[in-house]
Amino acid sequence: MKEYWTALASLMGAFAFLQGVLHTVFPAELRVVLARLLGRVTRAFSPYCYFDVTETDGMSTNEIYDAVQLYLSSTAAPAAGARLSLSRPLNASSFTFGLAASDRVVDAFRGASVTWEHVVAPRQGQGFSWRPLPEEKRRFTLRIRRGDRDKLLPAYLDHILASAADIRRRSQDRLLYTNARGGGAMDARGLPWDPVPFKHPSTFDTLAMDPERKARIMADLRDFAEGSAFYERTGRAWKRGYLLYGPPGTGKSSMIAAMANFLGYDVYDLELTEVGSNAELRKLLMKTTSKSIIVIEDIDCSVDLTNRASAAAAAQQPKALPRPSSIDGDPHQDGGGASTARSITLSGLLNFTDGLWSCCGAERIFVFTTNHIEKLDPALLRSGRMDMHIFMSYCSFQALKILLKNYLALQDDELQHFAASQVMKGLEEWIDAAEITPADVSEVLIKNRRSGKEEAMQELLDVFKARAEKRRRESGGPASAGTEAGVANEEEEEEEEKRALESPKEKANGIDNSCGGGGDDEPAEAKKQV
Repeated sequence: MKEYWTALASLMGAFAFLQGVLHTVFPAELRVVLARLLGRVTRAFSPYCYFDVTETDGMSTNEIYDAVQLYLSSTAAPAAGARLSLSRPLNASSFTFGLAASDRVVDAFRGASVTWEHVVAPRQGQGFSWRPLPEEKRRFTLRIRRGDRDKLLPAYLDHILASAADIRRRSQDRLLYTNARGGGAMDARGLPWDPVPFKHPSTFDTLAMDPERKARIMADLRDFAEGSAFYERTGRAWKRGYLLYGPPGTGKSSMIAAMANFLGYDVYDLELTEVGSNAELRKLLMKTTSKSIIVIEDIDCSVDLTNRASAAAAAQQPKALPRPSSIDGDPHQDGGGASTARSITLSGLLNFTDGLWSCCGAERIFVFTTNHIEKLDPALLRSGRMDMHIFMSYCSFQALKILLKNYLALQDDELQHFAASQVMKGLEEWIDAAEITPADVSEVLIKNRRSGKEEAMQELLDVFKARAEKRRRESGGPASAGTEAGVANEEEEEEEEKRALESPKEKANGIDNSCGGGGDDEPAEAKKQV
C-alpha cells in the first residue's frame, strides 16, 4: 500500500512539472487560439449544432430566454430525474417549474428530438455600472441535429414563444373590463377600460345545458382558438361572433363566463349607452387586447337597434317627438339638442363587429345577448357577424340532472338509483309543461338544500306541477300536462297578445319602445288603443 501512494505522488509531481513547462513554452494567448481551433474542428465533424440563448442581451433582458423558461416549465415538470427550480411570478395563480443549473431536458417538435441545457456560470468581476448585472451568467443551450436545422428553425422558436404567451396568460388572473364611465373618459394609464379581477366560477361542467349542445359549443371554441393557420390560409379575420338568445334566466351570462374560463380569455363588457359616437366605439375596440371576449348584453334594450323595415314604415307615418337615444339622431333636428348628436348608428355597430376596424387585433370573440331576437336587424345576425346562434331554452331534463349534481351533490350512482323512483319520473314528465328556467330551478334547490335530497326533489316536483297548472289555466288548454297541443295553443296565444300590444306603438311612431322609456312621446291615440 505504501508503494502505491509513493507511485501516485511521483506521477502527480511529474504532471505538475509537465504543466509548468507547457505554460512556460506556450503562452496563454496561444493556448486560447489552440482551444478555439480544437473546438472548430470538433464542431465541424459533430452531427449536432448548438445555439445559446442568454438571459440578457446587452443591458436589456432577452425575451426568448424568458419564453424558453416558461415553455420548459410545462415539459420539464414530468421529466424523470430532472432537478427543477420552483417559482411563482407576481400576479400569477399557479407555480412554474424550471431547469436547475447544469441540468438538461429532451423535447420533440415535428418528429425531431432537441436537447435543452441550462448553463449557469459565475460572472467575472465588473466595474462600476449604473445598472448592476446579476452575479451569475445564465443561458439555455439548444442542441439539434444538423439535418433538422431547416425544419426546426425558426418554426420551433415561434412555437416556444406562442406556448409561453399562452402559459403566461393562463397562469395570470383573468380580468373583466368595463367602459361604464361615460364620455370616452380615460384612466390614469390613458385607457378607456376599467379592469377588475374576473372570478366567475361558471364552467361548462356546471352549466345547465344538454351535454350534446355543450360539446358542440366547446368543439367550436376549441377550433377557433387553434385555428390561426386556417384563418390565415382562408384570408379571414381571426374573430368569431356568438349570439345568445332566449328567455331571461336561462344562463346567458353563465355561458359567457364558461366560455372565458374554457379559453382563458379576458372579458370586455361593452356598455353601449355610455358610448357617445361611432368614433368612440372604434377607439374602444382598438384598446382591446387579443385573446379576449367582447360582450354586449341585452343589445335590443341598450340602444335602439330595430329593423330597418320598421324604420322605413315609420318614415311614412307622421313623425312623433324625437327621442334623445335614437339610433339615427341628427344634431340639426329641432328639439333634439346636443344629446341627439351623440349617438351610435347601426352602421357603426356593424363596422365594429365586421368592418375593417374589427381586424385590428387577432383572436377576438364577439358575444351578443338578447331576449328578443326578432327585434334585431337581419344584417346584424348574418354569418360573419354572428356566426353561431345559441338558443338558451328553458330547463330540460338533461340540464336538470346537472343542476341536481351541482346543488344537491348527487353522484352518478345516486342519479341511477333515483332514476326508477316516482319523484324522478315525475320531474321528467312535468318539466316540459312547467317551462321553468334554470335560474328558478336553482333557487328552489338552494332553499331546500338542507332538507335532504329526496325532500328537495319532491319540493321541486310540486313547483313543476304548480307552474304547469298555472300555465294551463292561463292558456285555457287541455288538462293533461305537457301535451303538444296545449303548448302549441299557448305559444300561439302569447304571440297574438304580443302582436296586439306592439302593433299600436308601431303604428304610432314606427319604433318598439318595449325596452326603454318613451311613454311620454307616444301619441294619445296610441295609448287609447293599448
